[in-house]
Amino acid sequence: MSISRQEFARRRKQLMAMMEPNSIAILPAAPEKVRSRDTEYNFRQDSDFYYLTGFVEPESVLVLIPGRDHGEFVLFCRERDREKETWNGYRAGPEGACERFGADDAFPIDDIDDILPGLIEGRERVYYAMGKDADFDHQVMVWVNAIRAQVRTGAIPPGEFLDLDHFLHDMRLYKSAAEVRVMKRAGEISGNAHARAMRSCKPGMYEYQLEAEIQHEFAMNGARFPAYNTIVGGGDNGCILHYVDNCDQLKDGDLVLIDAGCEYEYYAADITRTFPVNGKFSKEQKALYELTLKAQEATIAEIKPGNHWNAPHEASVRVITEGLVELGLLLGDVDKLIEDEAYKEFYMHRVAHWLGIDVHDVGDYRVGGEWRVLEPGMCMTVEPGIYVAPDNAGVDAKWRGIGIRIEDDVLITKDGCEILTGNAPKTVDEIEALMAASR
Repeated sequence: MSISRQEFARRRKQLMAMMEPNSIAILPAAPEKVRSRDTEYNFRQDSDFYYLTGFVEPESVLVLIPGRDHGEFVLFCRERDREKETWNGYRAGPEGACERFGADDAFPIDDIDDILPGLIEGRERVYYAMGKDADFDHQVMVWVNAIRAQVRTGAIPPGEFLDLDHFLHDMRLYKSAAEVRVMKRAGEISGNAHARAMRSCKPGMYEYQLEAEIQHEFAMNGARFPAYNTIVGGGDNGCILHYVDNCDQLKDGDLVLIDAGCEYEYYAADITRTFPVNGKFSKEQKALYELTLKAQEATIAEIKPGNHWNAPHEASVRVITEGLVELGLLLGDVDKLIEDEAYKEFYMHRVAHWLGIDVHDVGDYRVGGEWRVLEPGMCMTVEPGIYVAPDNAGVDAKWRGIGIRIEDDVLITKDGCEILTGNAPKTVDEIEALMAASR
């Protein structure tokens, strides 16, 4: 189900076709990061680097040179080293970079200072994402300045730097059939994990125990890591948008909000479900939950080709504002409340973001100062929420401390959209029936 070598090659060809003549693109791998003292975090390749190569080793540099006679795809990487591989795992080496990853040329990373300036020399333009890695930014300028120092001997330094992200991130916004298959699997695994959490939940458990249930479901299905820090917020903690402490005990009568998605073959899922710890919604919990669900349904109805990016958000705002007025949590005229953004006391975030290799994926939301028009192949989240802060003295005490978010992943199709995470129970009846059956 992973992305094929042929697709990585197609991506590189597409990017190079957008580059100006006589240019070069340079992209470094992600750096390894120290966790504590002499231990490191699990390495995760830079998303752009992975998108173009499928190569997942650190200490690597990708170079694309359209029209180069000796090959357009050049990769610098670590050499094979039996002793180091015995301690730290296998390496592809330059030979493997060519044989397994389709590089036209591959060189040891230790030789990059000797080789890369020669590849840059004579190119009019360098495509590079300046500002992401200060150390590598400095190294690029060292190479360019070395060429400039040789101008009197006939060397030609590049005259222009162009932002690589502008082209590459627009490519990543449109998902291929292969990417959609991987994302559907990520959604399926994540949806099953949410259902497992519902079946496992009972008063007295700790938030981290539900997190463990979710993580176990991910890993047992080939998704070793979450796509982001899992949120398990019981009771008042559900009103904290990015709560990740996950350390409190779950109480009878409270809701628990879980925002969790796995990373599968480098692609993210992002799901939120909110459900009662004891398996039964109270009257107030049910009222706010069904309002949130109604807002999500209205949002999804607006996700289709030709609509602009903000149309789904506007739909969610209107439904939530109208519902809060009906329930008495907001007072006044709906249009005026929307104009004044009074709803932000209860619904303070936007309804969606792009989704892909990154959980908050790349791609502009505005083009030419206007909201971007939705097109087939784009993938986004849909996540309306209502949060009544526990210290909100402006509402009746029965509403306080209720935090609800409902989030799914949606692919825009030629006719509308497809929900990729529909296997996670979502209606009140579905959730209560699942939890009752597990008691």
